[in-house]
Amino acid sequence: MFDVVVVGAGVVGLTCAVRLLEGGARVAVLTADALSRTVSWVAAAVWYPTHTEGDSRVLAWARRTYEELAHQAARGVPGIVMRPTRMLLRGPSRQAPWWAEAVRDFRSVNPADVPEGITGEWRFTVPTVEMDPYLHWLHQRVEDAGGVVLHRRLHRLADVVGVAPVAVNATGLAARGLVSDADVYPARGQLVLVSNPGLFTSVRDEENPGGLTYVHPRSRDVVLGGTFEPGESGTRSEARTGQAILERCRALVPRLKEARVITELVGLRPSRRGGARVEVDPARLPGGALLIHNYGHGGAGVTLSWGCADEVAALLRPCSY
Repeated sequence: MFDVVVVGAGVVGLTCAVRLLEGGARVAVLTADALSRTVSWVAAAVWYPTHTEGDSRVLAWARRTYEELAHQAARGVPGIVMRPTRMLLRGPSRQAPWWAEAVRDFRSVNPADVPEGITGEWRFTVPTVEMDPYLHWLHQRVEDAGGVVLHRRLHRLADVVGVAPVAVNATGLAARGLVSDADVYPARGQLVLVSNPGLFTSVRDEENPGGLTYVHPRSRDVVLGGTFEPGESGTRSEARTGQAILERCRALVPRLKEARVITELVGLRPSRRGGARVEVDPARLPGGALLIHNYGHGGAGVTLSWGCADEVAALLRPCSY
């Protein structure tokens, strides 16, 4: 018998399971897919609250996750590197973003020192995560702490009845059907992976007239993006889109002209109108099981993961295992 069943084994579900295990709960994780088939696997996975509305709760999640990932990077956790980032601005001058206070070294660059065509620049250092080694590390951490990962596809959350008296819904896009949440929707993103010609600094140019543009170096490759297509669920890469991404990124970082194209990837961000849902459901599951939701993080799953895991653990703290 388990105390808690976490449904979903992406980064949100696995971080949740780790925190609950650390608190003494007996935890099972249910997943329909292998790690390599989760939405998290394709993520560019840079700490950055993209397409996320700022409020005190979200800021707390983002700050807590930043702190945890920075600590993990210092400990040498696989896949995590603290990386300098340049955020280019093209519109009117503006104040620091709402999330700036979560970052240790955020600063604005003197407008006289920015490239032509750019009106401003922010610089900061944030965690970047390579999801292949990191998801495997999280999976192993769950098992090392006594948790169990079970492969089972659910057609309704009520199917967890009998597994544990508490269920955590970390199902991402599947929550649309599992809990009939019409606010959940996919936001398609296409990426190009190229060989790394020696880059270390990330560059973001979200206001590029050609479309969302970012360059995120990793240990062996560079993630080039990208697109943000709300409501689109196709997962086949489009050659024209990939070529446009390459051209924008090469114009932004000329050294990328030396880089060899490795592959193109498409992922679906598990977005939700109204933002992430992290709360106790007032309605119990059949049999009286408590249900806690933790889904709808969009492209900020990594950015909010540990903060949301801490909140789920806090929601369960009054319970005795």
